[in-house]
Amino acid sequence: MARIAPRTSVAPERLKTLLPSLKPTVYHDPSASKAQTNIRTIAWNPLGTYIATGCVDKTLRVWNADKPNVRQTTELKGHTASIEKVAFNPAKELELCSVSSDGVVRFWDVKTKQVLNEVKGLGETFTLAWAPKGECVVVGNKDDKLFVISPTQSTVVATHQQPVQTNNITFCWSGQRVFATTGEGKTRILSFPSFEPAYQFDYKEGPEAEFVLTGHTSSCIAVELHPFNRYLATGGTDSLISLWETTEWNCLRTATKMSGPVRSLSFSWDGLYIVGGSDEGPGLEVFNSETGEHLCTYKTATPSSVVVWAPNRYALAYADSGSLRVIGASTGGK
Repeated sequence: MARIAPRTSVAPERLKTLLPSLKPTVYHDPSASKAQTNIRTIAWNPLGTYIATGCVDKTLRVWNADKPNVRQTTELKGHTASIEKVAFNPAKELELCSVSSDGVVRFWDVKTKQVLNEVKGLGETFTLAWAPKGECVVVGNKDDKLFVISPTQSTVVATHQQPVQTNNITFCWSGQRVFATTGEGKTRILSFPSFEPAYQFDYKEGPEAEFVLTGHTSSCIAVELHPFNRYLATGGTDSLISLWETTEWNCLRTATKMSGPVRSLSFSWDGLYIVGGSDEGPGLEVFNSETGEHLCTYKTATPSSVVVWAPNRYALAYADSGSLRVIGASTGGK
């Protein structure tokens, strides 16, 4: 399989011809559901050596990125409903957080399969974001409540009811801001841990005074921050990807090549490229984040709504035909 050297930026003209030619490594789980939409969430660990997948059929599995055989994986059992989101602690190699619609948030030691902590009774939870230093997570439920949860406390640290439908959340790299996408097509910028609006207009009053990013004509469902804080990317059910600069919060460019709702967004490790996943269309769409230019479509057998770049090289993990697949899968070892 053709491989791209780790930690080496590749020029857009090279990437647009190389990426579509790569063959995927298939990480096949024979015991998992064969439904093409079974995989709900994918996450790399901070070193790019392990990949976690969470599924509708309650399967939570951690794969060795270099060993696609299911016998080399770790299955973490205990959730009683669909696993909606998984994410590794950004400050620890093998601590994983999982969020299920059973209302339970679990923290796992992947090495020992031990549950380090568990918080129950949170309603139908479906969103998750780690603070950048790994001291806590924010989890959201379908009733638009955001919970601050510690990896070491069995009770919720704080609960914040949101005034609008809240679809997705991510932290800024300082840990002092949370970006929350809404059903109105907007992105709120909230101070952490107060969850108060970070910016307000002096000449307006009440809810109208809050400064928000208005970039979509319908629900905004995906949000991702550039690895060096240059841009915030948002994706909506209007099939648009908006790229915002993070100083004055102007929308610099809009990518329009997506065929359906933008379900996931991910920046490459160097921030040069952004990929979008959708539950409609022929595959993964890759764009130049500096220009908004559409570089290529990586064709998949079925629409792929979940896609994530590796944190340290040009490797894309995505869901296709009910299985985890990776292109450019080498961790730079054997």
